[in-house]
Amino acid sequence: MSYLVIRNVSVLIVPESGDCRVDEGQDIHIEDDQITAITATGVTPSAAAQADDGAAAPEAASEVIDGTGLIAVPGLVNSHTHSPMVMMRGAAEDLSIDDWFNQRIWPMEVNLTPERVRVGARLACAEMLLAGVTTFVDHYFHADQIAEAALESGIRADLAPTFFSSTGPEAIEAAIATARDLPTLGPRITSSLGPHATYTVSDEDLRRTADIARAEGFRIHLHAAETEDQTQSSLDRLGVTPMQVLERTGVLDAGALIAHGCGIRDPDLPILERYADRTTVASCPKVYLKLAMGTVTPIKGLQSIGLQVGIGTDGAAVHNTLDVWESLRMVALTQKQREQDAEWMNVSDTLRLATRGGAAAAGLADQVGALEPGRQADLALVDLSGPHCQPVHDARAALVYSVRSSDVVTVLVAGQVVVRDRQLTTMNLDEVLADAKDLAHTLVDLSKGGAVQHYAP
Repeated sequence: MSYLVIRNVSVLIVPESGDCRVDEGQDIHIEDDQITAITATGVTPSAAAQADDGAAAPEAASEVIDGTGLIAVPGLVNSHTHSPMVMMRGAAEDLSIDDWFNQRIWPMEVNLTPERVRVGARLACAEMLLAGVTTFVDHYFHADQIAEAALESGIRADLAPTFFSSTGPEAIEAAIATARDLPTLGPRITSSLGPHATYTVSDEDLRRTADIARAEGFRIHLHAAETEDQTQSSLDRLGVTPMQVLERTGVLDAGALIAHGCGIRDPDLPILERYADRTTVASCPKVYLKLAMGTVTPIKGLQSIGLQVGIGTDGAAVHNTLDVWESLRMVALTQKQREQDAEWMNVSDTLRLATRGGAAAAGLADQVGALEPGRQADLALVDLSGPHCQPVHDARAALVYSVRSSDVVTVLVAGQVVVRDRQLTTMNLDEVLADAKDLAHTLVDLSKGGAVQHYAP
């Protein structure tokens, strides 16, 4: 059994509701992969407290990390992304959403190979870990290769192998088989079923996906009601909203992570409320601004019916970074603007979305998302001493509105140090970058023609 102590650190406490707080002068005690105690600095957990956890009190730490001047935060969760799309970063700019899909991204994805996906996923994992993201929720092709990158890097991942109805039953079955295999690869890998969207997957295939999800204990991760236009198109074509499609096909009953949901309307809320115990939504606001999608995720309405909401980046082909600090800041700003209420989406609520909300989106609500005894030791140590954060009148405000990803100093996942003093410990970053640079041009080559799908929701 390993015993690690992070000594003399400030700790961000994120309760399930109400204000977050920062406790100064704390020691975080970690045994193997779990937080066992958080005490005042220098105070050893009592033998009685250890007995409550079924273990003897450790005599001496095998490693001590000096947290002086740093703040420990729960590891951030990227609640919705397409990690290998870092390889297309900057290759599809200043386009309408239709052209972004039809002229650039889906034609580029004709070039996907297992190797190219793995190389992109390695770069994505490196970027996220260095920014304090300890879990990501992915939706992409060749998910087994993404899992290999995650295992190598040490990050935690929930992976949904993507499929379209247009690819045929064999491809759909292969994606589902991959989802079944992924959790066998390691304890930090979980999986979900990954139909692409309500407008690219037929009702029949959604029903079959929901049946499998219920029978085998999967969640379903998909795009739905991404824009108001998609919702109106669904009403025009089918007479129902995307949320009604999800209900009538059993997806909501099985349990779903809905990416974006900007087109969720007020009449959809009673539908979603019926499944609030098993439904979450991921919001990625930079994407909505960049593609001029018209509106953002209606978080206030979703929270009013008890839905958990997490924060994501979507893919870097549109978001340009996988920086959840940037995303959480934009959530706070765009939600205030949407509601025309400067008091809405305060710093505590924003931090909760990025931590506890993200944990729920990843299907890990009881394991990560908060620094508490019994939870997995997934955390980041952040330095607020930079001039862009100083002076610190409120550390919570600094975390939401000032912190940069480069302020992350040390990162632990499942009790293992994966970033130390701003350096990856699990991968050679120079090698990761070189491999990505060598292959990136092959992903953005449009000379082959064709596309993996056509965007016409």
